[in-house]
Amino acid sequence: MLLAVAAFLYLAVISVVLALADLRTRTLPDVVVLPSYAVAAVLLGLAGGLDGDWQGPTRAAIGSVALLLCYAAIALAAPGVMGFGDVKLAGVLGIYLGFLGWGPLVVGGVAAFVLGGLFGAGLLIAGRASRGSGIPFGPWMLAGTWLGTAAGGQIASWYAGLLG
Repeated sequence: MLLAVAAFLYLAVISVVLALADLRTRTLPDVVVLPSYAVAAVLLGLAGGLDGDWQGPTRAAIGSVALLLCYAAIALAAPGVMGFGDVKLAGVLGIYLGFLGWGPLVVGGVAAFVLGGLFGAGLLIAGRASRGSGIPFGPWMLAGTWLGTAAGGQIASWYAGLLG
């Protein structure tokens, strides 16, 4: 448990660093993102191993690959819409969300696009952007991850209940 808390505290710190960097420079620095794979994998892997529960680390690995591939597909299908910094960050965020469960993974992954889309729509309505304007997406990926972390399981259960 303590190692999982340490991992999420690390995520909190890099969330601030990466959000500010993306807002200022429209880049997500590899010097922060790439080591985060190892930090998350080691801390969350050990957390699961010490608890005797390998489901969390297994989901974390699957979540990392799933989000990375989804973002890579978007970046390749629509060049210029999404940067590869976002793709690399998606893999890191998938580790954390997957560790928590399938609900947090899906909610966190989808929430990034919903939150970013709402922000973009707000800019359009306010006349502060046009259809061709881009926005830094890293902050919305991080916000979606924190929403998935805090309430992903409950939101997923609620949505599944609506579907029957």
